[in-house]
Amino acid sequence: MRYHLPAGSAAEGPYGVVVTPESAGWAHSALRVLDLPDGGEHTFGTGEFEMIVLPLAGSCAVQCDGSRFELEGRADVFSRVSDFAYVPRDARVTVRGRGRFALAGARCEGRREPRYGPAGRVPVELRGAGAASRQVNNFGTPEGFPFAEKLIACEVLTPGGCWSSFPPHKHDEEAPGEAVLEEIYYFEAARGGMGYQRVYGSPGRPIDVLAEVRSGDVVLIPHGWHGPSMAPPGTDLYYLNVMAGPSPERAWRIRDDPAHAWIRDTWKDQPADPRLPLTSPEGRPQADGADEGHPH
Repeated sequence: MRYHLPAGSAAEGPYGVVVTPESAGWAHSALRVLDLPDGGEHTFGTGEFEMIVLPLAGSCAVQCDGSRFELEGRADVFSRVSDFAYVPRDARVTVRGRGRFALAGARCEGRREPRYGPAGRVPVELRGAGAASRQVNNFGTPEGFPFAEKLIACEVLTPGGCWSSFPPHKHDEEAPGEAVLEEIYYFEAARGGMGYQRVYGSPGRPIDVLAEVRSGDVVLIPHGWHGPSMAPPGTDLYYLNVMAGPSPERAWRIRDDPAHAWIRDTWKDQPADPRLPLTSPEGRPQADGADEGHPH
């Protein structure tokens, strides 16, 4: 099984990235990245998947079930927080515009209403501290967007020289404080740079990934401890996380690797990296230096 998909290796038709449950070897999480030229238009069916249409670069109009959403979008992922559109399963969707658009998906049972997500309402958090500082845009988390059935998604921006997705953590079993979630990491690196992603196994479930990642790369995480995501000095790193799992409860619960969990206790006495936030919507980011919750 390939867990690191370099840019272009998972391309198909108008999509620069296609990850389906079947190609990933799991059951729920999916991602497509749609590239549209100027004046471009693409229509697709959502099938069994609820989806979020998220501009990575550019702007578009999204038409679904008689609803039309104009997404202002952004120049690129390092310029601002974007607005987005949620579209339900069993829908026909048309995207018109120019740019690159993530279609984050999760296989689900119910059918909900299409919705527009304004950039100004996206909760932006500063997590960690010191060299483990990062920004998390919670546009599609249960707290930030409570309207989905299965899909969980967020964006993480890591300043050059910092680590994120740290301490290493996992979410591959149903246990107190942990939920089963299949996870996709989609990366972009500023100024043509690169970053690094680590994934390693837990007892009885081996996996071993240490990947150099560049813009357009994907890392699949079916199980195991994952982190850190490393941004070398001089290169800010972005990744989009897409998660879903079998639990009837849509919850993002993780367990830290006990060998590294102690690092959280050091953050309360350290400031966040002063370069953060790297991007912002309308509104003020919420500082969370103690970072007692999610790790990304």
